[in-house]
Amino acid sequence: MSTSPGPHPRPTGPGRTRPGWSLALLALAQLIFSLDLNIVFVALPDIGADLDFPGQTQQLVVSAYVVFAGGFLLLGGRAADLLGRRRIFVLALSVYAVSSLAGGLAGSPEVIVAARAVQGIGGALLLPSTLSLINTLFEEGPKRNRALAVWGGAGASGLTVGALLGGLLTQAFGWPAVFFVNVPLAGLVALAAVFVIPRDPAGGAGRRFDLPGALTVTAGATLLVFALVEGPEWGWASPAVIGAAVAAVVCLAAFAAIESRSADPLMPFRLFRNRSLSVAITVTFLYMATFGTLPYFLTVLLQSVHGFSALETGLAFLVPSVAIAAGTQLGERMTTRLGARTTLIWGFLIGAVGTAALSLGFDADAGYGIAVPGLIVSGVGQGIVWTSMWIAAATKVAPGEQGIANGMASTTLNLGNAIGLAVLTAIADAGTGGKTGQALRAATADGEFLVVLLTAAGMALGLLIALWLPRARPADAPVAGSAEPSAGADAPVAGSAEPSAGADTPAAVAEGAAPGNH
Repeated sequence: MSTSPGPHPRPTGPGRTRPGWSLALLALAQLIFSLDLNIVFVALPDIGADLDFPGQTQQLVVSAYVVFAGGFLLLGGRAADLLGRRRIFVLALSVYAVSSLAGGLAGSPEVIVAARAVQGIGGALLLPSTLSLINTLFEEGPKRNRALAVWGGAGASGLTVGALLGGLLTQAFGWPAVFFVNVPLAGLVALAAVFVIPRDPAGGAGRRFDLPGALTVTAGATLLVFALVEGPEWGWASPAVIGAAVAAVVCLAAFAAIESRSADPLMPFRLFRNRSLSVAITVTFLYMATFGTLPYFLTVLLQSVHGFSALETGLAFLVPSVAIAAGTQLGERMTTRLGARTTLIWGFLIGAVGTAALSLGFDADAGYGIAVPGLIVSGVGQGIVWTSMWIAAATKVAPGEQGIANGMASTTLNLGNAIGLAVLTAIADAGTGGKTGQALRAATADGEFLVVLLTAAGMALGLLIALWLPRARPADAPVAGSAEPSAGADAPVAGSAEPSAGADTPAAVAEGAAPGNH
């Protein structure tokens, strides 16, 4: 028997009186998730040398994670809504710990790619559960905005801190350490969550999971990225590449057909009527296809062109990490005062200008210092966009559908990273064939100069897309439990569709409790 996606009962349990501690754990979990997107970048050369990975194929270590995460995120969001947010949160961290252990012990390319794929499934369960917990523990408006800024500060900083930590661990202990570090971190957060985060409400929905939808979208995304990654090496006319691309289209078309006919779809198309959510979904894709790819290309520039060690490369990421963290907090303040629309416009504008300036550092003869001003400005823009896009995605979504909405936005986030990285890597490597030594370094820098300018152009496109967001109007307060928004979807409100444990606690206390807020 089906149940309606209405408001859930108020969370109960020990975490109810400690929203600050709950937020601290959620931010730490998001830091772990974001670290794993980039922590292996610095270690890839060592992984390739030790496990005999060919150059282009090394990206499978990264793509296996982001593709499986992207494919299963919708299912993860539905699981959080139907099975319980805390329950899925703890399960996801447990999957993370086990798959990370397997990755660190891997002795072949096949094992490490499989471990990263399972890790991606853990991420697909983790990201929407953390978001839906925040969006139901904190009422819509300034309190939720501050909570998302704390969570966002941990997540956005993790994209660059991952490179720093990866460098430190690889230099000191070897590449397996970038996997082993997750085992105690994920295990401790999972254990603490049982005592700190509110218990899931009693009862639950009897709705079924859309397994056919999950399988078709995962297969389609995997085949699409495979075609994009292997196309430059095997040739775009290769039967394997063409076959993968055609199969991807078939799978994604089947997914759309399944969703349109399912009584309990993995991705309810009616949610696209929420204009704030629809724009935010598009923005998350562009964010990771632009901002999210920069750490990879910066790592290649520093190591392959300038000869930085893994440790030196990691230290070089301190500058953008601090800038991003500062930007996430600025994004919260701007969104609360100006609305998500204006904030996203400014964030993309600042990011585009900073990234264009950053391109000056992508030259074989340019030193790291030339890239620093661009890293700072681009990082601030990145942080602003990161926080405001998640606020937009959560606006005027019914409490019982927060997991689904977050899964939709998170799916495009991860697919944007996989597809953007595959396409831009192919462009960057186009002129490097047959070159060695200084000629190869110069060609690598030239190719990356082009793709950094393309990411700046993508950010300018994001600015134009943000114009479609509704303007903030105080009169557009949300109706309790409403999933269908009015035009002014990003207006801060004092009330929430679902009263929460954090509603009676000063947001400043919750913000200060988060370890990622630095």
